[in-house]
Amino acid sequence: MPAVSGLEGPSSDEEVPDWLAGLGLPGLVDLHTHFLPERVLRKVWDYFDLAGTHYGIEWPIRYRFDEPIRLDVLSGLGVRVFAPLVYPHKPGMAEWLNRWALEFGRTTAGAVPTATMYPEPGAAEYVAAALEGGARCFKVHVQVGGFDPRDPLLRRPWQLLAESGVPVVVHCGHGPLRGEFTGLDVFAEVLERHPGLVAVLAHAGMPEYGRALELARDHPGVYLDTTMVGVAFSERFAPLPSDWADRLVPVAERVVLGSDFPNIPYPYAEQLAAVAGWAVAEERLGIPFLRAVLHDTPARLLGCG
Repeated sequence: MPAVSGLEGPSSDEEVPDWLAGLGLPGLVDLHTHFLPERVLRKVWDYFDLAGTHYGIEWPIRYRFDEPIRLDVLSGLGVRVFAPLVYPHKPGMAEWLNRWALEFGRTTAGAVPTATMYPEPGAAEYVAAALEGGARCFKVHVQVGGFDPRDPLLRRPWQLLAESGVPVVVHCGHGPLRGEFTGLDVFAEVLERHPGLVAVLAHAGMPEYGRALELARDHPGVYLDTTMVGVAFSERFAPLPSDWADRLVPVAERVVLGSDFPNIPYPYAEQLAAVAGWAVAEERLGIPFLRAVLHDTPARLLGCG
């Protein structure tokens, strides 16, 4: 298809607000950011400081600021609503992370209350409590948690999420490191067991982009988020297929903005420019696709418009 002109994305963070205004958008809705208790976030950053050892690639945190500054940066970028995702890496963390995230979401401008889970006794109870407490998005991190998403201890929590319609952002792909239970075929079994689940495949299933598109095609509740997809950093180790924009057309209404802010090694604007590049490359996407990805679809999932 011929390329669409006039949609080129922002080349810097400073250009983002004017670019959004040109698209007629009131702001961005980011379904995949990370805010954590400060001591936990510092440990996450310490891990990224050793990314050369862990991942074989350097990963300098671009927005390594104190929380008030990070919130100001998001606001300055035009992010009006965001999901501050939390996740445990061991048993005994999820419930207290949920208490923190629910309170953060209730008291922080632009944030929505979120929650998480881990395969452990009591998971069903604290997932139910989080839903009752107003959680509007969940995060499940199979790769960091190192657990099997098919674990019997998660069957009831998955069912509760499916019944609620609350979206769950699931990092189940092999990127950036293959885990014992990563891979979209593994998570596909969860979808088969819980067909009503609203699941957002983090990083568009990176690097299994084709399989992620298949799951979105086969399951109406499956979405893809844009987190780190198509940016120069990721293209070095998980390049998109050359016909990516064309393959997005059938699922264009199930792609949502995600950024991984603040834990990214490049400007936020690069993610927006990548998404704009897909819209430019395929005239069947264009401005309607950008408006849907950057605002309308994630706003609908989060229940804010």
